[in-house]
Amino acid sequence: MELSVFNISGKDSGRKVTLNDAIFGIEPNNHAIYLDVKRFMANNRQGTHKSKQRSEISGSTRKIKRQKGTGGARAGSIKSPVRVGGGRAFGPQPRDYTIKLNKKVKQLAKKSALSDKAKNNLIFILEDFDFEQPKTKNMVELQNNFKINNKKSLIVLANQKKNIYLSSRNLKNPKIVGVSELTTYDIVRASTLLLAESSLAVLENNILKNKE
Repeated sequence: MELSVFNISGKDSGRKVTLNDAIFGIEPNNHAIYLDVKRFMANNRQGTHKSKQRSEISGSTRKIKRQKGTGGARAGSIKSPVRVGGGRAFGPQPRDYTIKLNKKVKQLAKKSALSDKAKNNLIFILEDFDFEQPKTKNMVELQNNFKINNKKSLIVLANQKKNIYLSSRNLKNPKIVGVSELTTYDIVRASTLLLAESSLAVLENNILKNKE
């Protein structure tokens, strides 16, 4: 598949790049995408939720009332879960939500997400660029040039450039990532993918070198 290379003004530079069919031309595997997105979201959970059980509540251990003769149910502690101020029964405890996924499945998921974007013509190749100064206005103009100002867009660079990142920080929709930080979740979440020309070779190399 060939794509035209655009400058940040949204104009065709007259050059084309060829996308690797082994990455951008496969039949998307939706289940692999699901597994990798699930893994990413689960691994980002802190898992620090905690409630106190009856053994952790501060209070007297004195028996509240005598066992028999009151006409009511037995009651042995003010820390019982059935009493106001008591411990919580079966409450949440700290846990690790980490999900492990085979490397090949993760690579398949990323290739599937990229292929799906390419199949739907949602990938643009940009000439390598940088901003002289960090200005939100620069990023707004770039979005307007590609008519993606109201869409979630993902701009992938060969490596992070501070001025580009700072220019996008005040905006809701664009996200700037380096190739090494690119995840299946980011690709799926974005409605439009903008790849810097130099990032393309790095991306293809990173994916293919992990292929076994």
